[in-house]
Amino acid sequence: MKTSEKGITLIKSFEGLRLTAYKPVKTEKYFTIGYGHCSASIREGMTITQKLAEQYLKEDLQKFEQGINGQHLKINQNQFDALVSFAFNVGLKNFAISTLLRKIKLGANNPAIRDEFMRWVYSGGNKLAGLERRRKAEADLYFSKNTAL
Repeated sequence: MKTSEKGITLIKSFEGLRLTAYKPVKTEKYFTIGYGHCSASIREGMTITQKLAEQYLKEDLQKFEQGINGQHLKINQNQFDALVSFAFNVGLKNFAISTLLRKIKLGANNPAIRDEFMRWVYSGGNKLAGLERRRKAEADLYFSKNTAL
């Protein structure tokens, strides 16, 4: 599967577009630019165009799509989009070891999956309103009607 426009719009809405490199958290190892593109090649003060930000996003999405597809889940497009957004934010390694993934593998439509999204709203031990909004939007998308597999 590939991320749909609905999924891309969700990711963009939460990542935002930043054309100058920044560190979302001072303790971050690498700088971020564009739509949440984080890399060792991004340097402080670096600037990019919106076109390059779109290219970075496209490249980043491929990595996360491969990671979700590699789990061989029986999910629909909305569920896939929600999981790509989730993994884009928390990382594929965290997704791979999450109880969220374990519950999806047991049954992709289990209502308890919503609660698993909502466990991922902390950063540095603090509950963040922005992460709560993102997880709610991801869970809402995950459980929205779309029966195509």
